[in-house]
Amino acid sequence: MNVNQSAPPVPPFGQNQPIYPGYHQSSYGGQPGPAGPATPYAAYNGPVPGYQQTPLQGVPRAPTPSGAPPASTAQAPCGQTTYGQFGQGDIQNGPSSTAQMQRPPVASQPAVLQPYGPPPTSTQVTAQLAGMQISGAASQAPPSSGLGYGPPTSLASASGSFPNSGPYGSYPQSQAPPLSQAQGHPGVQPPLRSAPPLASSFTSPASGGPRMPSMTGPLPPGQGFGGLPVNQPNHVSSPPAHALPPGTQMTGPPVPPPPMHSPQQPGYQLQQNGSFGPARGPQSNYESPYPGAPTFGSQPGPPQPLPPKRLDPDAIPSPIQVIEDDRNNRGSEPFVTGVRGQVPPLVTTNFLVKDQGNASPRYIRCTSYNIPCTSDMAKQAQVPLAAVIKPLARLPPEEASPYVVDHGESGPLRCNRCKAYMCPLMTFIEGGRRFQCSFCSCINDVPPQYFQHLDHTGKRVDAYDRPELSLGSYEFLATVDYCKNNKFPGPPAFIFMIDVSYNAIRTGLVRLLCEELKSLLDYLPREGGAEESAIRVGFVTYNKVLHFYNVKSSLAQPQMMVVSDVADMFVPLLDGFLVSVNESRAVITSLLDQIPEMFADTRETETVFAPVIQAGMEALKAAECAGKLFVFHTSLPIAEAPGKLKNRDDRKLINTDKEKTLFQPQTGTYQTLAKDCVAQGCCVDLFLFPNQYVDVATLSVVPQLTGGSVYKYACFQVENDQERFLSDLRRDVQKVVGFDAVMRVRTSTGIRAVDFFGAFYMSNTTDVELAGLDEDKTVTVEFKHDDRLSEESGPLLQCALLYTSCAGQRRLRIHNLALNCCTQLADLYRNCETDTLINYMAKFAYRGVLNSPVKTVRDTLITQCAQILACYRKNCASPSSAGQLILPECMKLLPVYLNCVLKSDVLQPGAEVTTDDRAYVRQLVSSMDVAETNVFFYPRLLPLTKSPMDSTTEPPAVRASEERLSSGDIYLLENGLSLFVWVGASVQQGVVQSLFNASSFSQVTSGLSVLPVLDNPLSKKVRGLIDNLRAQRMRYMKLIVVKQEDKLEMLFKHFLVEDKSLSGGASYVDFLCHMHKEIRQLLS
Repeated sequence: MNVNQSAPPVPPFGQNQPIYPGYHQSSYGGQPGPAGPATPYAAYNGPVPGYQQTPLQGVPRAPTPSGAPPASTAQAPCGQTTYGQFGQGDIQNGPSSTAQMQRPPVASQPAVLQPYGPPPTSTQVTAQLAGMQISGAASQAPPSSGLGYGPPTSLASASGSFPNSGPYGSYPQSQAPPLSQAQGHPGVQPPLRSAPPLASSFTSPASGGPRMPSMTGPLPPGQGFGGLPVNQPNHVSSPPAHALPPGTQMTGPPVPPPPMHSPQQPGYQLQQNGSFGPARGPQSNYESPYPGAPTFGSQPGPPQPLPPKRLDPDAIPSPIQVIEDDRNNRGSEPFVTGVRGQVPPLVTTNFLVKDQGNASPRYIRCTSYNIPCTSDMAKQAQVPLAAVIKPLARLPPEEASPYVVDHGESGPLRCNRCKAYMCPLMTFIEGGRRFQCSFCSCINDVPPQYFQHLDHTGKRVDAYDRPELSLGSYEFLATVDYCKNNKFPGPPAFIFMIDVSYNAIRTGLVRLLCEELKSLLDYLPREGGAEESAIRVGFVTYNKVLHFYNVKSSLAQPQMMVVSDVADMFVPLLDGFLVSVNESRAVITSLLDQIPEMFADTRETETVFAPVIQAGMEALKAAECAGKLFVFHTSLPIAEAPGKLKNRDDRKLINTDKEKTLFQPQTGTYQTLAKDCVAQGCCVDLFLFPNQYVDVATLSVVPQLTGGSVYKYACFQVENDQERFLSDLRRDVQKVVGFDAVMRVRTSTGIRAVDFFGAFYMSNTTDVELAGLDEDKTVTVEFKHDDRLSEESGPLLQCALLYTSCAGQRRLRIHNLALNCCTQLADLYRNCETDTLINYMAKFAYRGVLNSPVKTVRDTLITQCAQILACYRKNCASPSSAGQLILPECMKLLPVYLNCVLKSDVLQPGAEVTTDDRAYVRQLVSSMDVAETNVFFYPRLLPLTKSPMDSTTEPPAVRASEERLSSGDIYLLENGLSLFVWVGASVQQGVVQSLFNASSFSQVTSGLSVLPVLDNPLSKKVRGLIDNLRAQRMRYMKLIVVKQEDKLEMLFKHFLVEDKSLSGGASYVDFLCHMHKEIRQLLS
């Protein structure tokens, strides 16, 4: 199929329908810590004339080891980074022709803007940086060749010395940098520009000189101060986020005027000369203080100093607004995958997918859908080229599961050279007798049984009858050649391995688990229409020794066999250990009743761990099948046995070069064990119930390398944690899993897969080996150029997953995706997806802490982000003042999201975060999909009392900042792992009564984990919303009720990620300023 021709009509199986002859329908349905630490960034000091920096306050950056940052950087000792690659007017790597763009034509120009509305209070001026010229930003973006994404966002710079009260030299609590007015250096006002910057321009403080009065009231669309209106050909207009502050330029519909600020606004101290620091006299190169302009277009008047105002938070890019706009613009139409290189709707948007030849974004999401043609261009932009692949993703009920294609004994058709599988991207030639592989260009013969004639367009006449010729995702039944030892596998097995030491019995865990398993075993995963599951089950209990149970259906009572030689583990029985649930139900029920009684009086506190996994693996090996171990474990394994661990928890290592050892396993035993498990197809899911340190970094090695999951319930109590644990267990046992899997990602000539992130094992550089892969797990793949790409064909990806289904059937699941490639950087920046970019960057950083100091990892992330944005500013944005921060429309949320990653517990722990918590989150994020990392790093904050009672939709979210909380409201916050209900101190008594059945705010119990079931609209609505949110997430989110001014509030505030964190993380505003400084240094 020629990928360049127009999208074909919807294939006949776009909807659910009877199965084609020869094709089987698949079953795949798819507490406050101490004061913050030393600041991680130098103070935010702007340049002085001649661009010589004064020494910075704060912690100097450590030199980056070679190979850590993505581009060549040299660190200067004073904390400033010196960069060589973006010189004035030059372009790193590659001819200037790739970066020189055409200036867009100026649109029809109405009269110069006249002020309207109330009398203006100040004039908007772009900060001119002292003695700094940028010649490299002269080029402009070409007219759009495809989908546009609105104008780039620009924020005017901040330069100046701010008091170093926090990271990035943050501002005092009562005042943030006033982005709504700029302080200019003394100097001459620039002439009107004929083409203002293609951006919404927000200004932040600049050093020196008096402040100018600024004009209030919005601008007509397409118009800004200091220039004539201009439309931007390479971007579709989009409405601005909320009301923009005075002096905002943006193409798009007009917006309501922002709130008026009076110069005598309470709560803000006047600062001398309107700048931070002592007053400055005139400087060299500047003739006189900036001549102010009290009204736009009139004669200059005398400068008037103004008090600093707090930043209008609506002036900087808002994640909430971007998410809302995408939902409104793209949520109503189905996303049709027929056109290559389309950027899908955001993960936060509900949309339907129609597969017409490319894989659904539910299976594959890319950081960019338009890849640079050359490696030089890719190096220049520094945008990582990666795909987040979720091969067994669950689909919504309205979308059809992948079709299963059976080619009989001949098996699936493949390219002879590169082994790519037949797909819609292949081209048939010579009347259909041969086909050309789109991945390696090899010409192959079509076997006689697969031959079909071509129509007048060169397509096979049966293209729409064959899933592999018309769909992006489908499955092949594998032949015996794809099986181990050339024989078909048996159905997989589940083995439940239960810790029966004193801790597990005392908390009631063993009794709770045994009771739950009696009913849960009826819900094991099954194939399509099967009446019962083919999966067999087995049971082991352990403390210092292991107990195996014979539950053969012919026995009246289960039999126990004890293995005390844990150094040389073996399985004492074969027959009767792994059984069918239905056949042995009576014996299994009897066993589950007896286990809690048998060990009720135990005093054994020590446990083993490695021998337990070894035993499970040996049992699967003896039964010649793949499977999964469910291990329920409570304490550090200190008993004498292989894999014995010691307590090595040491908070003193934090922020030292040895901090990385906290994330590394303390012994190599578990890596060796994991390798053996993968070879056997033995996947391990670990449920931890620790009361103290258990060394998650070491215990999670086997689950991580076998494709399993880790669940952690610290200080487990049945009454508080029962619902969360049982819900997680039910979902884990029931979800779709592919066993004994191998995944390979093939690419067309020009790019190749070079790096992989996730929960898997690799014994070579190409095959991702997974003992188990479930519907929640992703594998993230990074690509690099190895040749020039051709714009005609573009890069192609094919992900092939070979696995055993839960019925024991060997299958191949194929996902194909065709991307575009570009010779203009503007096209790359117009087709990026920030959520996927952040998913990749978080995984890159979280793996980095295993081998590098955390500070180095953080600095690498910041440098890469600055290089991405500096390259855009230099090569794609219109020429504009150096004082403006200009962000690409698709990446305007990159700074806020990246700051959330930098502030996360792994990279910047607070005093209350344990070493185990950090190791747990690190391995959890490594296989998260894009939707999960999105809400994990930027939690959702929903006001519960604002929307009407009868509304069935989710209330609109607000930004994750304390400023957004009103003491008269109740809010719900979720991040995919935790749920908080925050209750304001002045909430109406009726609302408190309706939701908590309490007479007043003081009667509400703080720390409550269940809302009372009350028969009123508010209670029903909130409980329904919580149930709905929990259903969307892969883990059960435990609820915590937090009252305003309560001690638990500090825990809640940790998730308000736009604010400064207790652990020293910067606020969004401060980080934006820091980012801008980094970009300006790169450009200077």
